[in-house]
Amino acid sequence: MRLTSEMGVKKIICWPDSKIVAEQIRHILRNNNERADQLARLASSRKPGQLRSTIHLEIPSSSATAECLTINEDAPSWKTPIRKYIVNSELPADPMEARKLRTQAARYTMVADELYRRGFSTPLLKCIDNHQADYVLREIHEGICGSHSGGRTMAAKVLRAGYYWPTLKEDCIEFVKRCVQCQKHDNLIHASAAELHSISSPWPFALWSIDVLGPFLVAKGQVKFLLVAVDYFTKWIEAEPLACISAANVQKFVWKNISKGQAEVANKVILTELKKRLGSAKGAWAEELPEVLWAYRCTPQSTTKETPFRLAYGADAMIPVEVGEPSFRRQHFHEESNDNSLRVELDVLDEVRERTQLVAEACKQWMSRHFNSNLKSRTFHEGDLVWRATGSARRNSSEGKLSASWDGLFRVRHALHNGAYKLEELSGKVIPRTWNSTHLKTYYS
Repeated sequence: MRLTSEMGVKKIICWPDSKIVAEQIRHILRNNNERADQLARLASSRKPGQLRSTIHLEIPSSSATAECLTINEDAPSWKTPIRKYIVNSELPADPMEARKLRTQAARYTMVADELYRRGFSTPLLKCIDNHQADYVLREIHEGICGSHSGGRTMAAKVLRAGYYWPTLKEDCIEFVKRCVQCQKHDNLIHASAAELHSISSPWPFALWSIDVLGPFLVAKGQVKFLLVAVDYFTKWIEAEPLACISAANVQKFVWKNISKGQAEVANKVILTELKKRLGSAKGAWAEELPEVLWAYRCTPQSTTKETPFRLAYGADAMIPVEVGEPSFRRQHFHEESNDNSLRVELDVLDEVRERTQLVAEACKQWMSRHFNSNLKSRTFHEGDLVWRATGSARRNSSEGKLSASWDGLFRVRHALHNGAYKLEELSGKVIPRTWNSTHLKTYYS
């Protein structure tokens, strides 16, 4: 057909031997078919090895399309040396390697041209390669009968199913670590991720921490919030019930620095004492607040070994029990000598505060050592992908108990000091506020 096209033939008549298309092609006389007969005779009379022909046809390119495919040779399998030794008794040239192979091969056998390992959990464990192991791991972990179990449990399930390869346990642990669903629904990490950083105050009333406690039941004066401020040095507490939290109300407290940690400790003390005092009269918390604060100010603190009242005023306050049942200083009270003693106490108050500061620093160092003993450090760098713990406020209420424990993904935008980080979404949107490493964990892909 190419020849006729090149010769410019506009009409061609063919005569086949097949009767299937009879009456569709007209008969051609011998006189009109001389060229086809000549080609047939040339093909039948050509001797072997004679490749020359009378007619030459040049084709610029082949009409048949072909694809060039890269052939990847299989990587050497860990089973090959063992199989060769069992089947053909082939050993490596190195004597040490040969001895090692003979020892290993004693645990293996060939069954129906398949390599098996004699096991303890199952009599025969089928030996598989890496690509087969990947299918087995996915099916057992994520398949119909998969349970998203942990690494060691998954390794035990693989062995009970009858499979083996040398890095089975390690591969199971790594597979579980990189499972996205297991990462999202993993348990929250309660171990500390960064060292404890304590704050020290150089002198009384230099550093204050402030926090808001509430809302409570509406009390007298429509108050339902409690604004608490604590001095870092003396542990002196100032608290005021408020109807609303505003800048004008907060400015009534004088502080030079704000740190939330100390105020939360005071919140716990105040809240616990209010619960014990109120009973069923929950709306009377504002009336009970002055008594709670007074009791706290007259109680020695574990970190300073002194009462906040003495560190502030130089002497311990007289509590009501000393009036009801007179104590020694109440019975031998003399106004003039008492005034002189108070002035002396005020003169030596700085010495008491210096000693108290040393005691507090020693206590903080002990707390830091105890806190850091259970430390599981987690540090991140700019560009790292992380999960963020899903707090109660960010949980999807429609998912209920099935909501994920971790949300994300997020990218670390800036690494700040003391385990604080600025995050951003993968689209580049910056996440408000900073996040501590305690609420973050690494994403494994």
